[in-house]
Amino acid sequence: MILTVSLLNKGSFLGSLINKCRQVVRIKPVKLETNIKPNISTSITTSTNTPTAAITSPASLLITEQQTNRPAAVANLSLSSPSYVAKTLEEKAGLPPRPKKPLTPYFRFMKEQRPKIQAENPKISIVDIVRQVSKQWVTADASLKQRLQEEYKKEQQKYVETRTKYDAKITDEQRSQLKELKQEQIDAKERRMMRKRIKELGRPKKPASAFLRFIAKERIATPQTEKETFREWHQKATAKWGTLTDEQKNVYIMESRKELEKYKIEISLWEEKMIRLGNIDVIRHSNLIDPPEPKPKKH
Repeated sequence: MILTVSLLNKGSFLGSLINKCRQVVRIKPVKLETNIKPNISTSITTSTNTPTAAITSPASLLITEQQTNRPAAVANLSLSSPSYVAKTLEEKAGLPPRPKKPLTPYFRFMKEQRPKIQAENPKISIVDIVRQVSKQWVTADASLKQRLQEEYKKEQQKYVETRTKYDAKITDEQRSQLKELKQEQIDAKERRMMRKRIKELGRPKKPASAFLRFIAKERIATPQTEKETFREWHQKATAKWGTLTDEQKNVYIMESRKELEKYKIEISLWEEKMIRLGNIDVIRHSNLIDPPEPKPKKH
């Protein structure tokens, strides 16, 4: 029997709301000049012959205007700014930017009121700004709302015309490419959500391979100097691993195998627990299939 896993529906409303808030609240990243060396991830393959190491780069080391002067939230929604500018699907496909939808009357009202509120209280947070704007919008004059609504309709009509012309210029091949990129984006998001879910459920960590154990020890014994890059140091350590005798490598191999046996017991117990709790989506696929019944012996 194969147990099926139900996928979570993708909510488009929340994403749309966050995108609109980002159009109104611009968060400018400021680079932090810090000389920080990357670390070697301990979630590694158990292969002993392939000397590869996962390196985590300090991409999240960034100071933003949002972090220094105000919290990264709009109506309790996190609007953390990445340390890099993510490319749109159109940019990845080599297409011109897609026309942006106009702001709705409420977000136009927010755009107008935000500078006034900040001028009165420069230290106010984004959360408090949104709360104030929300209250002001309820009691706003009907003529003001009517004006914002008319402006929105005019820009919406222009947007529809511009978007129609834009879509007409896209070829079937480019549409297919955009569809593939969109699916890759969705799959990547699902993988991130799954990794986060597995971490929250406390899945045991797979032990490091023999090579990674050697690298971890080498970082303490012969650390990276100021004049060499991490890549240079790693290449030097990899070359040193290649010069070790089988007996020297066997020390690390035995340690890895010992930890691996312990891991197999822990992961089996954890997966049994997950099955009892109904968290089938985090179980390895091979464990979701019942073993075949033994064939009767011939007499």
